[in-house]
Amino acid sequence: MTAAPLKIAFMGSPGFAVPALKALVAAGHEVRAVYAQPPKPAGRGQKEQPCPVHAAALELGLNVRTPGRLRKNQEELDYFRALSLDAAVVAAYGLILPRDFLDAPARGCLNIHGSLLPRWRGAAPIQAAIEAGDVETGITIMQMEAGLDTGPMLRREATPIGQEDTSADLHDRLAEIGASLIVRELGEPSTPVAQNEALATYAPKLSREDARLDFRLPAMVLERRIRAFYPWPGALGLLGEMVVKILAAEVVPGEGIPGTLLPGGFIIACGEGALRVTRLQRAGKAAMCAEDFLRGCKLPEGARFY
Repeated sequence: MTAAPLKIAFMGSPGFAVPALKALVAAGHEVRAVYAQPPKPAGRGQKEQPCPVHAAALELGLNVRTPGRLRKNQEELDYFRALSLDAAVVAAYGLILPRDFLDAPARGCLNIHGSLLPRWRGAAPIQAAIEAGDVETGITIMQMEAGLDTGPMLRREATPIGQEDTSADLHDRLAEIGASLIVRELGEPSTPVAQNEALATYAPKLSREDARLDFRLPAMVLERRIRAFYPWPGALGLLGEMVVKILAAEVVPGEGIPGTLLPGGFIIACGEGALRVTRLQRAGKAAMCAEDFLRGCKLPEGARFY
């Protein structure tokens, strides 16, 4: 580092944010508080479990705060101000920071965003980049302001999107890039650069309803969606009462009524071209390759997915 350690708060919740938290601690910064989403019931016993950032912070011996809200929470705002922070680092925290929180640290709040802003503002930038067929994505370190991912950019680093990359692949790669970039930015502050609003695109939050595949779409679009939605919310097809989660597929020639099984293996006709399913998972079963599935479950040619 080229500058003295800073007094910071870290605000994040999922696994994406953990490498950044660990990197900041390793770089010698004083993490005065870690803010994370409150523990939630999980597993068979529905016992409350801390989110990944919360768990990592406890392992590091850090002070953890888990308020359910920040808006109109004067007690938490007073606590946050009393930390006398040089900066706050935010990475997929899950709560909107009101203006009073954004203004409290001396250098404001810096966000680690998983896209090359202004492309793919919003909640699901990694999935959106794959689904759209982008050839690259990256990390942007941004100075936070009241708008949704609209603040000035401080640092950006790109990474290519491979033809077989899933959102899980990009997630892990971008998390490491974000960790490196935020340490560099805190050590050597960059000159802010305004975003070009004319180039802004948005990646809305995903839900389980987004998992259902529409085979009327071109196979190329569906193949990207399968990679984008792995591991969550997944890509589902319904064959009668059978729910099939398609984990991997490739585009192949073929035509037929969209959703129908074509000869030659686990091949599904699409609105344009066809998909050869290579890996899948039935509800309550282990993931398996398509060949193993077909050996144990004979699907009649012409059967139709919806």
